[in-house]
Amino acid sequence: MVCIMYIVNCKAKIQPQQSFFIHTKIRACVLDIDMVFVRPSNRAPSALRAIDLTASASPYAEGSCLAKFGMTHVLVTASVEERVPPFLRGSGRGWITAEYGMLPRATHTRMDREASRGKQSGRTQEIQRLIGRSLRAITDLGTLGERQIRIDCDVLQADGSTRCAAITGAWVALKQAVEQLMLAGEVLSDPIHAQVAAVSCGVIDDTPLLDLDYSEDSQADTDANFVLTADGGVVEIQATAETTPFTHAQLQAMLTIASKGVEDLFAHQSQALSAPPPKAVKPPAKNTSRNPAQHVSKKS
Repeated sequence: MVCIMYIVNCKAKIQPQQSFFIHTKIRACVLDIDMVFVRPSNRAPSALRAIDLTASASPYAEGSCLAKFGMTHVLVTASVEERVPPFLRGSGRGWITAEYGMLPRATHTRMDREASRGKQSGRTQEIQRLIGRSLRAITDLGTLGERQIRIDCDVLQADGSTRCAAITGAWVALKQAVEQLMLAGEVLSDPIHAQVAAVSCGVIDDTPLLDLDYSEDSQADTDANFVLTADGGVVEIQATAETTPFTHAQLQAMLTIASKGVEDLFAHQSQALSAPPPKAVKPPAKNTSRNPAQHVSKKS
């Protein structure tokens, strides 16, 4: 079999990035000639996008992280609340919950805010539950004590894998918030017992790919999300066949490259926490005067 790179540029209502996915097979009498799949970003199949995790991205939250997976940017904050849901009152156990949302122009076309529609979409609810589950899986809620940490994930730009970026950044924000509690003596030992991160995978033209961007995800025969821990644990695997069922071998291949990919994400998380925090912007001074008339010039 001889393989050549064959890229087709089609003008008939096909976006430029989609031309990478047009698969042409030419069979001759003796030779099989197939297109070599080329990713739009020119990455290797098992390569992540450019990853950047910036801790302390928000000056007001107890913990925060700006997670960038290529063109996907998610701002994550962690807020400590000295209360728990009703079902945990008096139990001595804490809780971690998450909220997720996308800015109206996080995508190519504007979306309505879900608040203006009066309800969250099923996708939003599913993603924020996944984020909460992923963090609770690596946290001793008894050690956390009877308090809640609320994780807010706001997608600033979306180019695929927003939930994976949110989970990976959420661990950094959660870790910061817990460290603040420990410094204050509110929590005596670290309740977080492992790192957790998430990465997407997919299959296009029988090729397993790591960390899909939107153009790849929209064309994938199979797409999956892997939530994995640094000690080798699996929190959750979401895998869907979009065209034909995927095989056990393909699932194992995706798990293998996902396991390698999260190792890099764990390193980025540790690096983010060890980096000095960005210089905080001093908030404007509050007006403590109770009488606005005191600020009126005597000449007026």
